[in-house]
Amino acid sequence: MKIYREITPLKKEDIYVLNVYPEASFTYPLHNHPEYELCLTLNSCGNRIVGDSVAKYDRLDLVLIGPYVYHRWDDADLPASQQKHATVIVIQFGEDLFSSQLLSKDVFYPIRLLLSRSLRGVEFYGKTLERGWKSIIELSEKSGLSATLAFLELLNDLAHSPEQHLLASEGFAVHPENTHSRRINEVYDFILKNYTAKIQVGKAAEIANMSESAFSHFFKKCTNKSFTQFVVELRIGLACKLLVETRDTISQICFQCGFNNVSNFNRLFKKYKNTTPHQFRRQIELTYNNLENEERRFV
Repeated sequence: MKIYREITPLKKEDIYVLNVYPEASFTYPLHNHPEYELCLTLNSCGNRIVGDSVAKYDRLDLVLIGPYVYHRWDDADLPASQQKHATVIVIQFGEDLFSSQLLSKDVFYPIRLLLSRSLRGVEFYGKTLERGWKSIIELSEKSGLSATLAFLELLNDLAHSPEQHLLASEGFAVHPENTHSRRINEVYDFILKNYTAKIQVGKAAEIANMSESAFSHFFKKCTNKSFTQFVVELRIGLACKLLVETRDTISQICFQCGFNNVSNFNRLFKKYKNTTPHQFRRQIELTYNNLENEERRFV
């Protein structure tokens, strides 16, 4: 499937850009861009794609999307009589913003951690969603230094909130989510380099310089998943990425992602994604196959 690259209006001198789209038409094709994007959708409902996550959204939706993560919203569930009431507000900012000397200070660490999580897309809910959309509305009316401070306060609030969850699979991101643990990050690197082969928990424990039992307990505490579950989810995420981005066969993708046979791949894919690999690819194609010929501001 063709994925369009959006050319955003962000310039080198901008901290961020904010655009308001009243009477939003939701006609953009599946696309990505190198900027971070915080997307607020109001008074609409339909389907949302972020990476390999295909889900429904309803009336009020707030998602943070990392660089190069492809995404798209539609308004398939919104009655035609209400489509003029839909509004989208998009905030975009550069990859390198928080690597500057000031914003790389420790006080901004929670925001940088949130940005690393956004490589899988982050959805906000509950009271955080309520505060978030009000803050974004207020931000759209500010300018200058007060706008910059309000922008940082918004990201800080989102970064500290427990009312968030990741959308795309573990393996769909370029890198798994960073953690505070050096040992876990070293194990992540090991898995990414060896996911096509049989990965033994003993080898991962050796890398972490721990016994197998201690490592298994430690890994579960850090990730809320068993080591085996983590490896399977990472492989499934990689498979989803290939199903969207390539025309490789199901069998080819199965072995590229480290599964030892197609039957096992189909069974695990169904278990974790509630659909088969073929149905997943078909669902994406059916949703977006009429969009490629429409004029867009993409290259």
